[in-house]
Amino acid sequence: MMTAEQLVAAHKANVETLFGLTQKAFEGVEKLVELNLQVAKASLAEAAEHAQAALSVKDAQELLALQASLLQPSAEKAAAYSRHVYDIASHTNAEINKIAEAQIADVQKKFLAVVDNAVKNAPAGTESAVALVKSAVAAANNAFETVHKAAKQAAEVAEANIQAVTNSAVKAAQQAPRPKRSA
Repeated sequence: MMTAEQLVAAHKANVETLFGLTQKAFEGVEKLVELNLQVAKASLAEAAEHAQAALSVKDAQELLALQASLLQPSAEKAAAYSRHVYDIASHTNAEINKIAEAQIADVQKKFLAVVDNAVKNAPAGTESAVALVKSAVAAANNAFETVHKAAKQAAEVAEANIQAVTNSAVKAAQQAPRPKRSA
């Protein structure tokens, strides 16, 4: 049974962990807001440049050529933006996972200490129950590790897929046919 001091210490640790997780989440949101502000500023400047360029065209074919020349950089910028968003989310997730893993490891360690203490003080004749508890704890730990490894592998596959899609989109934009300018 937990003493009052142990209970207070456990609650304090949980509150600290919660605030640590919240801080990491806010850092991720701050990075996204900063990225979006940069994109908005750049987009506004580009819109002004594009408007000036569109106003200086002399015929429809030149306008089509201008539009085609703007397509590739737009696709590349959209891919880069998506990559930045993914990187921010991935980094934030990694930081949160690191905190959560440390917390889970600490809880497992404390739980195993309680189980070991209970085993040492178990009355005679309860060996089979003790073995069952130890087996259940080991199975739970193995299941957690298996799920954790599978989640990491899934994240790696998702990252590889996002990279492949981004590269494909940029290549497709680069290979898009462009209207020829008239002389």
